[in-house]
Amino acid sequence: MTTTASDNNRPPAVSSAAVDKGLRPGTLGLLSSVVIGVASAAPAYSLAATLGLVVIAVGLQSPVIVVLAFVPMLFIAIGYKELNEADPDCGTTFTWCTRAFGPYVGWMGGWGIVVADVLVMASLAQVAGQYTFLLFNARGIGTDPTSGWVLLVGVAFMVLMTYLCVRGLEISAAVQRVLLTIEFVMLVIFAVVALVRVATGNAPPGSLTPSVSWFNPFALDSFGTLVTGVLLMIFIYWGWDSTVSVNEETADKERTPGKAAVLSTILLVAVYVLVTVAAQSFAGVGTDGVGLANPDNVGDVVGSVGGAVFGAGALGSVLSHLLLLMVLTSAAASTQTTILPTARTTLSMAVYKALPASFARMHPRFLTPTVSTVGMGLVSVVVYVAFNFLSGGNLVYDAVSAIGIAIGFYYGLTGFACAWLFRRTLGTSVRNLFQRGVFPFLGGVILFFAVGWTAVKVWAPDAGYTSWTLPFAPHWQIGGVFLLGVGSMVLGLPLLVGMRLHNPEFFRGGPPGKGLPTRSTEVLARS
Repeated sequence: MTTTASDNNRPPAVSSAAVDKGLRPGTLGLLSSVVIGVASAAPAYSLAATLGLVVIAVGLQSPVIVVLAFVPMLFIAIGYKELNEADPDCGTTFTWCTRAFGPYVGWMGGWGIVVADVLVMASLAQVAGQYTFLLFNARGIGTDPTSGWVLLVGVAFMVLMTYLCVRGLEISAAVQRVLLTIEFVMLVIFAVVALVRVATGNAPPGSLTPSVSWFNPFALDSFGTLVTGVLLMIFIYWGWDSTVSVNEETADKERTPGKAAVLSTILLVAVYVLVTVAAQSFAGVGTDGVGLANPDNVGDVVGSVGGAVFGAGALGSVLSHLLLLMVLTSAAASTQTTILPTARTTLSMAVYKALPASFARMHPRFLTPTVSTVGMGLVSVVVYVAFNFLSGGNLVYDAVSAIGIAIGFYYGLTGFACAWLFRRTLGTSVRNLFQRGVFPFLGGVILFFAVGWTAVKVWAPDAGYTSWTLPFAPHWQIGGVFLLGVGSMVLGLPLLVGMRLHNPEFFRGGPPGKGLPTRSTEVLARS
């Protein structure tokens, strides 16, 4: 393989190139990739579930927290873009961290993706189930998250979305475009109507005039408050990396997925800032009525405030129901786009013999990873059913809080891997220094700090909805969030050891190996 003069911007190749895994190439373009990235973050669902908690933590400074949480996400997205240009492998974090730090770190990076995706599926399915009944005014069922009917519909959504993922990315992308259009249109309508009502004096008591001071980080009362708010808000950006997980099925696979990842984060911060400012202006930050800090509204800020925004008239009723449909489609869309990256991660791990070979089995017609996709769906159903019946369903809520540990772990690892793999090129230009080194590394530092801070905070038994007492001395009481977040990651260690004993080739330095692969002359010429 030949190289060009532009190759001096690349580290020396000492490992194998990406392996063809049998996926259908060229299925997605830039627009479809961005749709998948934004849909994976589930904007409506994420705002509904998180905004109230952030307001309780930081008060009027919620808008600046939205912006600050965006910074490490953008830094890591830039790292993904750089790595994908050099090595467009659907294993993403698993493959790149293996190339940077060896098979053991790489395996745990892949495990982090699996953990985060499985934990969030229970909450997404539950929300989809609840909002299906709320949409049809069956509030008795829809307001009971542990209802057997909600569980049944949630499982049905999981099965349907798993089937769509098996059918291939073409139909998945088409469904996502429809669902995301509904979601974005309703979010914009909600924000615009809320701001107009504030401007015309038709907002409820406690409403506020938007202020630039809401974007002042120095108005926060302590560093601890800042960290708590950012940790809560980081979760709502998670998911954009799905665009890179489907890189081997994307046209111009070296460039399009990375561009889509960065564009996805930018679109997300724009809509999050708009909706946060609008909701805070209209509802205020009080603890009564529609106030965002009202404990009765925290679980679903958008739904609680939406009725007041649109009013009780005929048009208001229609718009309120469309708002419910928006959250429903948001959760459903994210259910589908959560399955996609996990299946491709385990596919890549199986191809490189880090998981059993069955996970690399492809559908002969649809060219999708059948076992990996169905396996992800099946495990998610089992976890959701178990969480629904254990601890009165509270494990579902704690699972959402625990996800941040796995997210920060594998995003942070990817940032460090980018800086390390490109370390020999950082001095060749200012652009390379920042986009391959400074930004990804800082993103990794911020997220690893967030993981450590979270782990310490959620050890306390009152940090979430559940806890567990050690049955022998010293009889520690441990928070359920800690057990789900840290415990799920630790569970990967015996599985790693089992794979090491079962198939040692990968762990002895087999493919993908260390360092980035040599790229083709054509790709290098376009760098």
